[in-house]
Amino acid sequence: MNVGLAVKQYVGKMIEESGPGMKVLLMDRETTSIISMVYTQSEILQKEVYLFERIESTNRETMKHLKAICFLRPTKENVEYLIQELRRPKYGLFFIYFSNVISKSDIKTLAEADEQEVVSEVQEFYGDFIAISPHVFSLNLNGCAQGRNWNPAHLARTTQGLTAVLLSLKKCPMIRYQLSSEMAKRLAESVKQIITKEYELFDFRRTEVPPLLLILDRSDDAITPLLNQWTYQAMVHELLGIHNNRIDLSRVPTISRDLKEVVLSAENDEFYTNNMYLNFGEIGTNIRNLMEDFQKKKPKAQQKLESISDMKAFVENYPQFKKMSGTVSKHVTVVGELSRLVSEHHLMGVSEVEQELACQNDHSSALQNVRKLLQDPKVTDLDAVRLVMLYALRYERHSNSNLASLMEALTRKGVSEKYKRLVSAVVEYGGKRIRGSDLVTPKDAVAITKQFFKGLKGIENVYTQHQPLLQDTLDQLIKGKLRDSQYPYLGPNTLRDRPQDIIVFIIGGGTYEEAQTVYNLNRLSPGVRVVMGGTTIHNTKSFLEEVAASGIPSRASERPHGVTRLSRR
Repeated sequence: MNVGLAVKQYVGKMIEESGPGMKVLLMDRETTSIISMVYTQSEILQKEVYLFERIESTNRETMKHLKAICFLRPTKENVEYLIQELRRPKYGLFFIYFSNVISKSDIKTLAEADEQEVVSEVQEFYGDFIAISPHVFSLNLNGCAQGRNWNPAHLARTTQGLTAVLLSLKKCPMIRYQLSSEMAKRLAESVKQIITKEYELFDFRRTEVPPLLLILDRSDDAITPLLNQWTYQAMVHELLGIHNNRIDLSRVPTISRDLKEVVLSAENDEFYTNNMYLNFGEIGTNIRNLMEDFQKKKPKAQQKLESISDMKAFVENYPQFKKMSGTVSKHVTVVGELSRLVSEHHLMGVSEVEQELACQNDHSSALQNVRKLLQDPKVTDLDAVRLVMLYALRYERHSNSNLASLMEALTRKGVSEKYKRLVSAVVEYGGKRIRGSDLVTPKDAVAITKQFFKGLKGIENVYTQHQPLLQDTLDQLIKGKLRDSQYPYLGPNTLRDRPQDIIVFIIGGGTYEEAQTVYNLNRLSPGVRVVMGGTTIHNTKSFLEEVAASGIPSRASERPHGVTRLSRR
């Protein structure tokens, strides 16, 4: 099960079916992102696609010598754009591919608009999601909830995205959902409705053990998206932000123009592929090794190109050298900025207390350590408020809970009212009253293995004890021990055998820490294949935006003391 390969094969098939000759790729805003995640522009150029255009663009030139490959979401707007295009076609032939199921009435409308008979092909290719890596996908949807219920437009889009994943992977699954979440049940029913309605599309070859779709809700684990991260991919997203594999470095002091935006793609960057799940200390060592390797291969300034063979060798090696040069400068810049932020904002100290709050059970020590950090001028407002949120979630009903004093400390620090209001909002979003699971299982101090980061000066003694709730959930599922009473099946049938192909989807967004959990499960569990998706992939900032957008009101009575039909593929 490889979501990236599935989308890549769809795109390759589109280009192949249009035959030889020069082509233009017509996309919308979303399909542009979908394709950019699996293909670089240079890779598509090699397939005779010389022009990339947006369907909504009004100033496109007429080029009858080009074939148009249209890859579009099946929305009303896109159908209308296509109708206008077909009435006055700018290109010689049209190969139209929709990223999801398109209605027969829309097909009829398009056929009627095609008076000049320029449409050669209309098909459905189910690449209707963002493939982040082979085992992770996102729908790039923020703010999917209205209170405890779905935003109707987001429910429709999530259903489409999730069914597209199932169709692209050729899976007709049994469905389980988190009982404590009404949104999980609604989505499960909505997906099942599409599977029933489009039963011919889902008529795949039966496997001995049916695949399983497990639908979860972010509110069951509000702690994971609040933690600072220490593995490369997760850390970059937490501190710099990753959007469709792109990182904005324009705010980095003295950044050069060509590094203001960089791409980190496991598909095209070998160093990133090999290091994305390693801890920050190891990254520092590997960056040094990369630099040393680069220095060895670097052409010497005085190198004389005396013979034809010298020149030939230089020309042959130059593209590889140039690519390596770009990789080195990119990762040195990213790691340098991460290191600067870690030092400037005292993130090692912050993270250590976060881990204590998430994993241990010493209230007085936790309270004392949080108070101490709130007085540290190096600690940012975001880090201060996340510490208070973690305390509020962890010790929500502790007899000696003293959230009021921490809220006062936030006020003294000058933290904004917006951030302070979010403390009670996060507790309301993912507190004990809401959770279906026991989120914090304190570990015996002796049993805690402190994983020390080695290899980069200043990055020692930061440990990563926390494991996302998802790890335990999937572990129980794989062992056949996940309780039906908490995660019921939709419909009368249940799995008799342990599942092998699992698609887990998190309403309200997943995290890169959870993506690493899935990566490790796939690596260490022979015969089990897991793919994880979410409405989005969060860092702390986007998670807090998600909570704020849901508009879940604080319950005054329970507020913590002191908190104010066609060819289908």
